[in-house]
Amino acid sequence: MKTAVLFAGQGAQFVGMGRDLYENNAAAKAVYDMGEALCPGILKLCFEGPAELLNQTAHTQPALFLTDLACARALEAAGVKADAVAGFSLGEIPALAYTGVMSDEDAFRLVMLRGAAMQKCAEEHPGAMAAVLKLENEKVEQLCANYKEMWAVNYNCPGQLSCAGSCEEIDAFCADVKAAGGRAVKLAVSGAFHTPYMRAATEALAKKLSGMTLQAPATVLYANYTADKYPAAPAAIADTIAQQASHSVRWEDILRRMAAEGVDTFIEVGAGATLTKLVGRTLPEAKALTVGDPATLESVLRELAETSQRSAE
Repeated sequence: MKTAVLFAGQGAQFVGMGRDLYENNAAAKAVYDMGEALCPGILKLCFEGPAELLNQTAHTQPALFLTDLACARALEAAGVKADAVAGFSLGEIPALAYTGVMSDEDAFRLVMLRGAAMQKCAEEHPGAMAAVLKLENEKVEQLCANYKEMWAVNYNCPGQLSCAGSCEEIDAFCADVKAAGGRAVKLAVSGAFHTPYMRAATEALAKKLSGMTLQAPATVLYANYTADKYPAAPAAIADTIAQQASHSVRWEDILRRMAAEGVDTFIEVGAGATLTKLVGRTLPEAKALTVGDPATLESVLRELAETSQRSAE
């Protein structure tokens, strides 16, 4: 049995996330306390809101970072070791800390910069996103190509591909999707993430990363940008991190490559269970679990122990 730990992305946040773990798990508490020391008030935002502030990209990303990493550290402290790691969009930043590419503190500073830079890009270049369902990826890409500023951005799972682009073109694009036999659902987001609209964020990240100490991942880490294992050279690591903000998230490919490497158990850490569902739709034969609070942590530990015992027998 090989296990992958998956770090949740933006959109999964909710007021109160992580509070039970903070109050009941020392490893999780240490992560949140680190964040509070660097960004006073972040604990109150995570645990008490308000939702309007938590849902602003500049605040969402560092808040979710702490929740993702706190859940992962709690799982690790309980003895669960990952054989492979990946994070969806924002989730890739706590994954960098978890695999030792950078310190927890440096990763948190980086995610604060990322959130602020992506929010600024969204304000300067207003955009929209829509999830396209029931069409092959190639067909969706063809529809995007008919527009000046529409891009396929989040390759989530079979039959689900999120697209992003200009506010002026999104309605016509959605109509084309319907005419092609698909379904387009507009997303409640503040910008066209993972598109060329985010180039300034990539530039800001690249500048920040150029002065940071980066190490090769201690555990196999897959990159959104390439859908492949992270490189070992610091310059290549920095480029992979920076480019992610303005390029597609190749999630389905990542899951399939993990499975090809023998991963059969996937544990999502953080808020919500979005990635757990994507695993189920992409790899229905795999075990997909979620850790977001003490109850789900205990449930996962029991299930892993039972699976291990059955395998031994």
